[in-house]
Amino acid sequence: MPQRPTVIILAAGRGERFAASGGKLHKLQALIAGKPVLEHVLDAVRASSLDWHLVQADASRPGMGDSIAAGVAATAKAAGWLILPGDLPLIRSQSLLQIADYAKAAVVVPLYQGKRGHPVRFASECLDQLLALRGAEGAASVVKTQALLNAVAFLVLDDVGLVSDVDTLADLENVQALFNQLPAPTACPTPRPQSPAI
Repeated sequence: MPQRPTVIILAAGRGERFAASGGKLHKLQALIAGKPVLEHVLDAVRASSLDWHLVQADASRPGMGDSIAAGVAATAKAAGWLILPGDLPLIRSQSLLQIADYAKAAVVVPLYQGKRGHPVRFASECLDQLLALRGAEGAASVVKTQALLNAVAFLVLDDVGLVSDVDTLADLENVQALFNQLPAPTACPTPRPQSPAI
């Protein structure tokens, strides 16, 4: 089997929206079922058996773009990358594996009920573009560039965790409610490729 991509877990954001909504802790330390948000993400990544690298807060890299570039630089010899925000506590290990193995294009964007989610998969040929990222925008510019080359694929998965990020206290409450409703993780259905407009 070809080498799988490395998961870059982004845990460097300041969580300002969460604090502004009344959060007393950093959002990644907020608890869901007694466990911090980030620990739920790490559990899923560990269960996937994919290689991973955690990017934590550093004053020298203030934006998401800087964090992505730092994570990619630290794993530059990887076969590719899954860029995973650390605030997606419902993400499933099966979804990570399905995205990792869907090597149909330079960029693979997962979809849940028509909504774009995370992590986005970047092939190794995106290395230079990812290393050049700076600021708050993240990797959206790389996705746009690859779309112009018809090098973006979309992967439909039945995993609400792809789109259930925690940015505010209301998000935390919604995710907690979803967590209570979700069954124990099982194998996801076979994914379906899709190509909506960019």
